Amino acid sequence: MLNKNQNIAIYAEGSMGTLFAKMAEGVIRYSSNPVICVIDSCHAGKSVSEICSIDKKIPIVGTIEQALNLNPEVLLLGTAPSGGRLPESWIKVIDKAVENGLSVVNGLHDSVNEIFSCKLSPSQWIWDIRQPVNDKPKIGAARASFLSNERILMIGTDMAVGKMTAGLELANSLKAEAKDVVFLATGQTGICISGNGIPLDAYKVDYASGAVEEMVLKYKNNKYLIIEGQGSLLNPGSTATLPLMRGSCPTALVLCHRLGLEVVESETKILIPPLDEVISLNEQLATSLNSFTKAKVKAIALDTRGLDNVSAKNEISKLEEKLNLPVTDPVRFSAKKIANAISKIE
Repeated sequence: MLNKNQNIAIYAEGSMGTLFAKMAEGVIRYSSNPVICVIDSCHAGKSVSEICSIDKKIPIVGTIEQALNLNPEVLLLGTAPSGGRLPESWIKVIDKAVENGLSVVNGLHDSVNEIFSCKLSPSQWIWDIRQPVNDKPKIGAARASFLSNERILMIGTDMAVGKMTAGLELANSLKAEAKDVVFLATGQTGICISGNGIPLDAYKVDYASGAVEEMVLKYKNNKYLIIEGQGSLLNPGSTATLPLMRGSCPTALVLCHRLGLEVVESETKILIPPLDEVISLNEQLATSLNSFTKAKVKAIALDTRGLDNVSAKNEISKLEEKLNLPVTDPVRFSAKKIANAISKIE
């Protein structure tokens, strides 16, 4: 599939700088692949660094034709539309890319392979990330609870609050300290970046915890497993957190939150409880009142985008004092503080 040296053009029409572009921004920030351009006609002529908080001067072009002039080898679909369905308007863009010899990375639920496989040359491929390799694993049975390693699950107050980003930053910080650590992706962006993991939301509910368990057991000999979180216990549209808890039997939790977020991102505007109550809820459910492996929230990853550095540090200090836990913005100030908290559980 994706070779780490292949040039990528990211299709993010109308979404750069919004939460819908989280796959595009995640790949730009963390992938080792060279990203040669982003396609978004709303920001054509600008660079990525002008639109979002990523200091990379990657050009934004307006059309697939303009992108082709830069000689990409892969088209990556970088927007996450609601429901993960393939918009009709994307078909012509993908068709043009395939016609010109590009391979395709697709993070949507709908299969691009089913539509375009007949048009591929022997050197081309389509990676439908959300198509599980094994869609019927063993039913979960808390087998991970018998492992001797540390399993750190990233949890959140809502969707799109930085669980993957904080997890990758934490893994990188632990690696910098020569720790034996593996980041286990559970969503399409993390899989694309890391090359391993499972598309959790592609599994039927009965098999979800078993899929997580199977993934965790595969890395039983690694000291630290950083498990990417999905969704939130607070979001009425999310079913992912409980299977992650049961499948990984975490030994520690890291809570991710976006500063200023007061309601979950849904039309019903469900209020987010005070963070100390959110922590208690997640700890109690992770352990099922001590029926499972004991797991405590060890640190808070706080997304402080929109604030200057001084204001961000002030907010971090206030939250640390309130919760008596280490707090940091892992993108802005590194995840070393979280890594130190995790290292103490050895």
